[in-house]
Amino acid sequence: MPRIRPLDTTEAGPESQAVFDAFLAQRGNVPNMFRTLALVPEIMTTAAAHMKAVFNAGKVPLRLKEMLAVRVSQVNACAYCLASHTMLLKQLGATDETIADLEAWEASGTFSPAEKAALGLAEQMTRDATRVDEALWNSLKEHFSDSEIVELVSVIGLFNYFNRVNDALHVEITR
Repeated sequence: MPRIRPLDTTEAGPESQAVFDAFLAQRGNVPNMFRTLALVPEIMTTAAAHMKAVFNAGKVPLRLKEMLAVRVSQVNACAYCLASHTMLLKQLGATDETIADLEAWEASGTFSPAEKAALGLAEQMTRDATRVDEALWNSLKEHFSDSEIVELVSVIGLFNYFNRVNDALHVEITR
């Protein structure tokens, strides 16, 4: 049960309604996280804008960004974000096997060296960002430009934030 009741879509003010409408058009629903954040429209609109920028700007493929969102959510055991972003990753062509392999990405033959470097960053940033070592950094630099590394770090940071918000508030999985 959620700790805070999310707004019904009919309760949203005009600023929030525009964001709700965008989610409805893109996903067919308004995620409960955003319905909850809409209690403070400025937070909801900036969170939605940040997510849009993180996922739609730059050169890193959307599929890799969704893989990072899922891996961060696996490490943090955030059921809410796992449900949402596993579904989105499947819509981008990932199989159940690929998603299961994210749990043991290092030993898996499923992922490219670039994907493994990004997954290593997701794992390390989520567990302890101060311990991103030179070996991992050098691997990232082999596969990604500086701007692409900023994209990767932004996805990982955003999902650590989203995971914590959803878990603390007991946001229910959007159906």
